[in-house]
Amino acid sequence: MRKDQPVAGYQVVTQPTNADGGKCMWAFAERDGRQYFIKAFLDPKRPREGGPGNPASVRQRLQRCEQFEQRHRSIMERLGAQRRGGGNLVLATDFFCEGTTYYKVTERIDTSSLEDPQTLEPRQKMVLLRTLGLSLKLLHDIDVVHGDLKPQNVLVQQKSGAGFHVAKLIDFDDSYLSGSPPGPDEIAGDSVYGAPEWRRYMRRDDSVTPERLTTAIDVFALGLMTHFYLTGALPGHDDRFDSPADAVNAGAELTLDPRLDDSMRGLIRATTQGDPARRPRIGGFLNVLNDPAICALRAPGSGRSGRSVDSGGEGARIPAAASVPPTRAGGAGAEPTGTMPGARPEPEGAGAERTRAAPSRSRLRGTITTGGDVRSRPSTSPTTSTTSPTPTTPTPEPVSTEGAGADTAEEAPRRSRVRINLGGRGRD
Repeated sequence: MRKDQPVAGYQVVTQPTNADGGKCMWAFAERDGRQYFIKAFLDPKRPREGGPGNPASVRQRLQRCEQFEQRHRSIMERLGAQRRGGGNLVLATDFFCEGTTYYKVTERIDTSSLEDPQTLEPRQKMVLLRTLGLSLKLLHDIDVVHGDLKPQNVLVQQKSGAGFHVAKLIDFDDSYLSGSPPGPDEIAGDSVYGAPEWRRYMRRDDSVTPERLTTAIDVFALGLMTHFYLTGALPGHDDRFDSPADAVNAGAELTLDPRLDDSMRGLIRATTQGDPARRPRIGGFLNVLNDPAICALRAPGSGRSGRSVDSGGEGARIPAAASVPPTRAGGAGAEPTGTMPGARPEPEGAGAERTRAAPSRSRLRGTITTGGDVRSRPSTSPTTSTTSPTPTTPTPEPVSTEGAGADTAEEAPRRSRVRINLGGRGRD
């Protein structure tokens, strides 16, 4: 891909770059008077027919490419049926192979994003979280795992004249069907926001089969993001752990900001527990977000709502200020254990809790090998059924946006290792 040269009808108008692009090159392009974002995957490369290489190696490479194609096309087809879910899902418009290289195209969009959502008023925070939840629900209702949910892949925007900020979900390149992830050497994600089972799967933990990687992975990341959007920091954990997921896998409890409402603390506890089967699904998350007061911060010890919130039939009841027992590192579903030595219990009342400030960029995007080494992958970019049945998700109450014109996602009717940088936006 070169500037001023066409690629399958798209005229490349900027110099291709690998900046923040992981294993891809990206640029802007035009076709029929419209502007696009185009990226070229550096891996995998499709073997040329009759090209060099022994037959066994060529067959193996072709098989890998076919799996790559199938994952991307199946996700695009499923998401295509969800387009009425609104402008809050930024979807790819084209995916093709030219020569030996795969390309993906997305319409060029405004990639500006609010950098400090924690400064919003409680009602605006609630609308922001609900639009993010609704966008995820569109994915989860069709058994699609986003696979790389983090603030860098969510645009927090406010339309001109609107009173509310909404969340636009981007980067579906690492998405896959629930329970059918890429292999441990192929799957991608983020080491900060990744779920406990994802971390163990990448390390080839025998207790985590592919079927265990479900939409619950996104729910774990959503819990971390909720804490970040409300407080400006991630939940805290002992410094001996590299990530929240590593802390949870070791049986340590994450520490939450003491200013959070009891119901919100309970929700974050539930979404970040080690056993994915015990996390509420998106419908339950949305059911909790029915009162702006839940998103308010209070002085520690000043009193909280004391309410109980129900996950809406999507898992166990989520009690106010719930302290969910952590699970053993041996695998999801293990019996609860106490906190690991050295991990501080969460204080009550006015006791200050340590939270870990969230970096403006993810610290590492890695593939963790069996030996525990990490291959660093910069992260940026835009995009069978489950093996066990799941309860039906109740329809959440709509967001009230009186006079605000909030761009909330509508309800839905009822697999790549690189990410797309949509341009002009510094991410990890």
